[in-house]
Amino acid sequence: MTTAIDTNVIVALWDKDAALNTLAQSALDNAHQNGKLVVAAPVFAELLATPSRTETFVNSFFRETGITIEWDLDELVWRAAGKAFQSYAERRKKQLAASPRRTLADFLIGAHAAKSGYRLLTMDDRLYRVSFHGLTVIKL
Repeated sequence: MTTAIDTNVIVALWDKDAALNTLAQSALDNAHQNGKLVVAAPVFAELLATPSRTETFVNSFFRETGITIEWDLDELVWRAAGKAFQSYAERRKKQLAASPRRTLADFLIGAHAAKSGYRLLTMDDRLYRVSFHGLTVIKL
């Protein structure tokens, strides 16, 4: 079974907090034992967006770990992401929530996993369970 990885899992892996780093490494190891590891292109972009990270560093990480970057997202992914983001915006407006705002990238990551038939490894399990029914979500 292929496991898609959310950005926050890789950030946790790179975190200086040993407990969080160890948790992320263990979850990635377990997922890798059960199949291939992939990320959607928005994960690469989010990882590269931090000023302290270089493209060389991010490229090296993916090359060394063997995690595949799926650059091409088909029409079904884009449509599912847009619809899920729309539903999220409607829920958020009704709740007048003070919770963190989500970006479209979060929904592209979830739609990519859902439409590809992958599991999703993330720290944000609630968002993905609510937004993508039927998606198997593994919480870090």
